[in-house]
Amino acid sequence: MTMLRVPLDRLAHGRTGDKGNRSNISVIAWHPDLWPLLVEQVTPERVAAQFAHRRPSRVQRFLLPRLHAMNFVIDDVLDGGVNDALNLDTHGKALSYLLLALEVEVPQALAHRLAGPA
Repeated sequence: MTMLRVPLDRLAHGRTGDKGNRSNISVIAWHPDLWPLLVEQVTPERVAAQFAHRRPSRVQRFLLPRLHAMNFVIDDVLDGGVNDALNLDTHGKALSYLLLALEVEVPQALAHRLAGPA
């Protein structure tokens, strides 16, 4: 089976929220056929590795299968949170883009379900 290696944003979109020094990032499949690939490949371990430079203390994943979505809660990645961080993105709104850059493998047979250029 031929596999394509693409960024996660070809399979899903995301939304970020924050509370204190915790970020939560939702990942929502563009199509239900892509959901099993998300569950298999977008694991807490891979997300922790993607955010390693921000030194998260914990990554939790919550699956929402009826929505073809998942939510990641990532602790200690906002440099202290809105009131403490000195960075320009104190709410961490751009962190969903970091997660959506994660590379995943997709069978060629599902290429027609991917968003973006072929």
